[in-house]
Amino acid sequence: MKTKKRYKRGYPVAILIGLEEHQAVLWKIFSQVVKPQKTLTIDGTRSNPKALYNFHESIINDLRPTLKEGVRSIIIASPARSNYTQEFSNHVHQHHTWLTQGPNKASFSEITGNASSHPQVAALTRTNEFHELISQTTSEETENLIDLLEKRLNTSNRRDAVLFSLEEAENLILKRQKPGRPKPEYLLLTDRYLADSRAKNRLHRLMQIAQNKKVKTRVINAKSAAGQRLTQLGGIICLARLD
Repeated sequence: MKTKKRYKRGYPVAILIGLEEHQAVLWKIFSQVVKPQKTLTIDGTRSNPKALYNFHESIINDLRPTLKEGVRSIIIASPARSNYTQEFSNHVHQHHTWLTQGPNKASFSEITGNASSHPQVAALTRTNEFHELISQTTSEETENLIDLLEKRLNTSNRRDAVLFSLEEAENLILKRQKPGRPKPEYLLLTDRYLADSRAKNRLHRLMQIAQNKKVKTRVINAKSAAGQRLTQLGGIICLARLD
């Protein structure tokens, strides 16, 4: 019973940030539910540059744990006729280029609306616009991951390894590795592979342990371009790298 309850929320998909005048509410979007993550308040007013800077920094700091899990799709919601999203985007581009450049960059999208309470988020996530935005944002993110995969497939660098089966991924992630062996970095699989697997208990256990061990774990839409490429390779991939 506990195992079923653990996976009732599904797998992580994206982060939703609801920006308001005096606060920001962070939500974690799973495939089946949306869970509140943190509410942050500004210590002062938006007209105070230092207060606004510190407020934006607190948002970035609270994004870091989820980003390290491999979830790099971020949707920002703010009320109509406000410039809250633009202010935050400017902060990211000026002070956190690691979020906008490089192989581990995040994918940002914005939507007009309020996302500070459960009813507001429920209403927002029911809209077609939101679902299209989720699809678009996660597609951009997973394309970055597939670019990384293709580079690993076409390199002769012995520091990198690509594993193509559940058994190989289990052997790498679940077992203690000897010094000098590549360490798991990413676990990528399609939603179709997850749904059709005859070894769901093993797969869910692997995903949970991978997340506990800070292995970036992403479930990718099988219908997307990235998902189709992953399907060609068997539906599940584990990327490893020697530190």
